[in-house]
Amino acid sequence: MWVQVQVRLCDMNCIPIVVRHKGDPDSGAVLLKLDRGREGCSVLSQVRDVDGNPGWVHGGGAELVTDADGEAYIARQRDRDPDLWVIEIEDPQGRYKIDGDII
Repeated sequence: MWVQVQVRLCDMNCIPIVVRHKGDPDSGAVLLKLDRGREGCSVLSQVRDVDGNPGWVHGGGAELVTDADGEAYIARQRDRDPDLWVIEIEDPQGRYKIDGDII
């Protein structure tokens, strides 16, 4: 459901979004790749805090990584978790607002 909401929000705001890999509809974790153009990309993994609120952690360490590093991280995570959802948003202007805090 979260993925469908993000697709709708991006469509309404003319922000390109692609569901690159569909995971388990009930329990699949989410990886979000935010493509910032020439600056690189952020790969974020969705997590929950102790109260169940959504949050995000950076994959690969740094906030922005090269596209190649981001893709390598995504490939490793997909190898570990076939139920993983992978969403990519092309947003060089930083218009997309993620729900939850980045930890």
